[in-house]
Amino acid sequence: MYAISLGDDGAELRPLEPWHAEEFLAHLERGREFINRFVPFGEKATDVAGAREVLQRHADGRAADTSSLHGLWLDGRLVGGVLFLNFDAAQGTCEAGCWLEPAGTGRGLVTRAMRVLLDWAFEERGMHRVEWIAAAGNEPSLNVARRLGMTRDGVLRQSYPHGGVRHDMEVWSVLAPEWRAARDGR
Repeated sequence: MYAISLGDDGAELRPLEPWHAEEFLAHLERGREFINRFVPFGEKATDVAGAREVLQRHADGRAADTSSLHGLWLDGRLVGGVLFLNFDAAQGTCEAGCWLEPAGTGRGLVTRAMRVLLDWAFEERGMHRVEWIAAAGNEPSLNVARRLGMTRDGVLRQSYPHGGVRHDMEVWSVLAPEWRAARDGR
């Protein structure tokens, strides 16, 4: 498969496939508490079989053209990932998201990876709108949306129950013409 360099710091974007189950599980175990502060990402991946099931679900989504999962490796070690959810090529809309363990934070990995994926979504797949939905308290995620030039569309008040709390969810988006204008202006 492919590996896309994200810069000179040893960061790469690669597909995250079912055969990565052991590595994915080890990554989640290193960062589970940090990763799951706002969403229960990978909560069913508590053993290798569960990790493989999570990865297989996303591989099936890629095959059905409804989602895709990509890992972020730093110096050969899986430290997080980015994904497309609710990928609807016919409607030209999808949702993007991310997760990181602490070792991957503060390096701009998600922003760099999402630039690659957004270019692909808009230019190769003809998407018109990409959304980013994050808990109002998840400042690192909201900062990615800002760095990507997204616009805050609104807040879904107390719409997401997690960890015994109902979280406000912020909806951000970028449209294809906005993305192209911003990218060409870089």
